[in-house]
Amino acid sequence: MKITAFNPLICSPDAKAVTEVFEALGFEHAHKKTGINDADITSFDMKHPDGFRVDVAQVAQMPQDMTAIRMNVRDFNEAYEFLIAQGFKNAQGDKVTDTGSSKATLMVSPSGFAISLAEHIKK
Repeated sequence: MKITAFNPLICSPDAKAVTEVFEALGFEHAHKKTGINDADITSFDMKHPDGFRVDVAQVAQMPQDMTAIRMNVRDFNEAYEFLIAQGFKNAQGDKVTDTGSSKATLMVSPSGFAISLAEHIKK
């Protein structure tokens, strides 16, 4: 399985407050994606000049912040099946979010930690 990115993802009902903390630490907004899962999620990719990355997602329906690992891969299906074999469950049931430029879903381990699994689709 080819992993292309592996970094923290913070899902929050108040992403502005979270991104402000990282901005104070020297991170800058590198990318923003809106309208994820029928327009209710916005994701901010933040990058530090020293190469560190963190993603922050605005998720209004969450009662509090949740930290996960964002794992981008070359082959979504291969990674999905690998995580299922390790006991992970898809937090969306059988749904996989397809934005046209990526496929993604949140996978949760038996002990409760989460991996946001994604494949960026190259045209």
